[in-house]
Amino acid sequence: MNLNRLLAVARKEIIQILRDSRSLGIVVLMPVTLMLLFGYGVNLDLKGLPVFVYDRDGSQQSQDLLKHFQASSYFHIVRSVNDYATITRALDDGSAKMAIVIPWNFSQRLGEGGPVQVQALIDATDDNTANVLIGYTQAVVQGYSSQVQTAWLSQRGQQIQPAPIGVETRTWYNENLESSAFIIPGVLALVMSVIGAFLTSLTIAREWERGTMEQLISTPVSAMEIMLGKLTPYFVLGMFDVVVCALIAIYWFHVPFRGSFLTLLVSSALFMVVVLSLGFFISVLAKNQFAASQIALLITFLPAFLLSGFLFAIEQMPVPLQWITCILPARNYVSVLKKIFLKGTPTAMLSADLIPLAVFAFVLALLATRAFHKRLT
Repeated sequence: MNLNRLLAVARKEIIQILRDSRSLGIVVLMPVTLMLLFGYGVNLDLKGLPVFVYDRDGSQQSQDLLKHFQASSYFHIVRSVNDYATITRALDDGSAKMAIVIPWNFSQRLGEGGPVQVQALIDATDDNTANVLIGYTQAVVQGYSSQVQTAWLSQRGQQIQPAPIGVETRTWYNENLESSAFIIPGVLALVMSVIGAFLTSLTIAREWERGTMEQLISTPVSAMEIMLGKLTPYFVLGMFDVVVCALIAIYWFHVPFRGSFLTLLVSSALFMVVVLSLGFFISVLAKNQFAASQIALLITFLPAFLLSGFLFAIEQMPVPLQWITCILPARNYVSVLKKIFLKGTPTAMLSADLIPLAVFAFVLALLATRAFHKRLT
């Protein structure tokens, strides 16, 4: 292998990237754009959900209950109404996600010490939001109920018996339960899939379409030198984007970073070899830029988005899909990213993900090398 010839091919590819505004835009703008879009646009935190209130009792006790809802960051009481028809319209047009109906005998029943039911009407078109609303509502009502029960017993001179069992929760790794800390590290996998597989899938296909492959074949440059020369610029650009995205995640979105930056770079380099080899392999087989780009997006970006654990828990997927995720390198890389960022897992404990990544990198690099030949057929 001749280093000068390899660098000449790399220089040719760099010039091609600089001349192609679309490729340059993907390399420079796409990582930052994806980080901002997912950082601000994808938010699984349910706070300030609009609530309508129908207080049929109008007592001090009913207002105290509503103040508990107002004090919660998860609810925003938009309006008090006087009939069910207004509630129905609000739930229909989406101006309310939930309506609370307090019965007319609320204070009377509390005074008697009897049970009383508060009605919650919930828009369940989004089942996840509905389930969260039910849980938050039950927590608020149970907290108020415990307070009322304590006051009722105290007024009658009865001893308050503590609950025999209690739960003290302590959240680890994502203490504030912010969805951005869960989502943003996985964006690196999407960025590298685009930079790596999508752009390198055009390298050889571009040469065939423009008729310049014949010139490359006629030169003394070997097939390995062509491959490495074309992939090296994208590897460098991909690693640069990893650093940029990591800095944005840490210093802009304040995602905790508790692991080793060297481990992040090593795992990213392995995944970059995977996507570069896969993109090059697609480019060799397709020999058409449009077809190559579509195939690359189909087998890299979409699986990284849907089946890697980036947004959706793999454990909750159907068993056949769980098996499929085992052959997706993005799954291992996303797992490494979340462990490095949030848990600070030592490198030695990441072998279950790093070893499969290394195997994927070796196999795909071997396939790409065997697929490309310096000949016209």
